[in-house]
Amino acid sequence: MSFNVLLMENKTAPVTKGIHHIGLTVSKLEESAAFFTSVLGWKEVRRDEAYPAIFISDGRVMVTLWKNKEEPAIPFDRYRNIGLHHVAFELESEAELKQLYDKLLAHQVEIEFAPDFVREGPAKHMICYEPSGLRVEFIWPGA
Repeated sequence: MSFNVLLMENKTAPVTKGIHHIGLTVSKLEESAAFFTSVLGWKEVRRDEAYPAIFISDGRVMVTLWKNKEEPAIPFDRYRNIGLHHVAFELESEAELKQLYDKLLAHQVEIEFAPDFVREGPAKHMICYEPSGLRVEFIWPGA
C-alpha cells in the first residue's frame, strides 16, 4: 500500500504537537550562534561544552547547534544530498521582513535572494546563509 493511500485512510488525529526543536550541525559554532542571537535577537538557552553544542530559542522554537566533529566539514549540496534543504522562520509583517533584510545586509550576511513574493503573493520570503552555510528562510505568510 502506498504512503498516499495510507494518508487518505488515516482518520486519527496526529500524534505530534508541532516542533519541539531543530538540531543543526554547524562548522562554525560560535559564529552560527551569534547569527541567531546577535542578528536575529534569539536567546542562548544553554551550552554543552562536552559535545559541543549551543541551544538557542526565539521563545517559540529551540534550535540546537551541534559542532561537527570531522574537519574539513563537507558542505551540504541541496541538489544531490538527502537532508535538510533549509529551515524557515515566520515573521509577523512584511515590514519586519524588509527590516530583517536590511539588517542582514548590514551584517554582511550572504543573501540568496531578497524579499520576494511566494508564487503570486501576498506572502513574501527571502533566503540567506548563516555563517556555517546553512540556508535559512524568513517568511511573512501574507495578510
